[in-house]
Amino acid sequence: MLVAAAVLTACAAVGPNYERPAGAVANSQVANGPFLGAGNAAFDPEPVPGDWWRLYESATLDGLVQEALVANTDLRAAAGNIERALAGLDYADAAKNPTTTLLATTTYGRRSAEEELRPGKPLSNNFVYGLGAGVSYQVDLFGQIARTIESANADTGAARAAYDTTRVTVVSETTRAFLEVCSFGREIAVAERSVALQEKSTELTRTLFRTGRGSTLDVTRASAQTDQVRATLPVLNAQKRVALYRLAVLTGHAPEDFPRAVQSCDQEPHLARPIPVGDGAGLLRRRPDIRRSEYELHSATARIGVATADLYPKITLGASIGSVGLNKNFLDTDTLKFSLGPLISWQFPDRSRIQARIRAADADQQIAFARFDGTVLNALKEAESALETYARDLERRALLEAAREKASRAAEDTQQLFALGRQGFLPVLDATRTLTVVEQSVAAADSKLASDQVNVFLALGGGWEDSGRPR
Repeated sequence: MLVAAAVLTACAAVGPNYERPAGAVANSQVANGPFLGAGNAAFDPEPVPGDWWRLYESATLDGLVQEALVANTDLRAAAGNIERALAGLDYADAAKNPTTTLLATTTYGRRSAEEELRPGKPLSNNFVYGLGAGVSYQVDLFGQIARTIESANADTGAARAAYDTTRVTVVSETTRAFLEVCSFGREIAVAERSVALQEKSTELTRTLFRTGRGSTLDVTRASAQTDQVRATLPVLNAQKRVALYRLAVLTGHAPEDFPRAVQSCDQEPHLARPIPVGDGAGLLRRRPDIRRSEYELHSATARIGVATADLYPKITLGASIGSVGLNKNFLDTDTLKFSLGPLISWQFPDRSRIQARIRAADADQQIAFARFDGTVLNALKEAESALETYARDLERRALLEAAREKASRAAEDTQQLFALGRQGFLPVLDATRTLTVVEQSVAAADSKLASDQVNVFLALGGGWEDSGRPR
């Protein structure tokens, strides 16, 4: 009874139980509070929806995202990592079960007379058989098996969080590629209008030259400016084609199989409402890389217990039964044997190697803790940076729009003055060039805002909830 009580008392997992460290950045008030830039009118304090891409109200975009979630190769690889982690968990869990062995042999031969302590009396040749069955069970007195399972379970959680991180990235990059295709289509349209405007101005200059009101220098300058604006088209077309190729690969297709329906898009969809951003506490719950980092910290903590358990003895309960003898005496009473009892093993007194493994496990836990804090800080930095960039780019876009209106009026006024003969052609050329540059700047600013929006959603970690990931 005393022995049983001692065993039951000892049945506790050694090593620290996991709790998020009290000093973790994720527990701080600053990390859980509102964002610094959330007071801007462009942002909504409501939580980020899981399917944030639907805020664009684009059936085409929604279809592309769903296709990417099914066929993207990075997601397929991440799903394979989950399966591997689950296999590791099953392997660790199997240690809780008894181990069974079966043996069946038959041999023909002769044993040594010296071995049998019968020197000078050679033994005869015989057929000998052997049958046996055994079962053993390791008593997890100090929780080494339990800690191993705990670590494997945390590794599985980390693999699932890694899948969710990949999903967030795939959704964001698919949305970004689609918006870029449409943005470059719009920029191409703006450039083509600018080229048409320049060609009209050049033709007017030629007409005035033919009527004696202009010079060859005016015609040359106007023609050169037309070529300069036209030179932006090849770059924009190349960027649009690259975005189409990226969109094809994201959705699991070869570059040449890019979605033809998207090719003609020349106006990206816009958000119909301010961006919902939530707060720091929501960010900590939502970012899967933070969840993955904490799972890794949990796993590292459990491995301290795995290493510590080697300081204590291991007890294995075993039983076996068998029969060994000559074939002619198969299963006779004299051939039967059995054993029953515990096996105790203990790495003692050489414990320095075990202590070294424990110190290494402690160091791994400290490294994982530092990475956890670093992941939280980086997530906060990315969120604040994305919000700040978007807010400032909105201000820039408003200023550029005001500049475009002024440049457009200036271009119209100089055209009228030139047509009336009240000024030369150079002011017309300068005003037209200014309008072209400003219009292209506005178009580029709109494209930057579309990319900024995706960066905000990516930094906030939206897009993995209810993902239907492998379990």
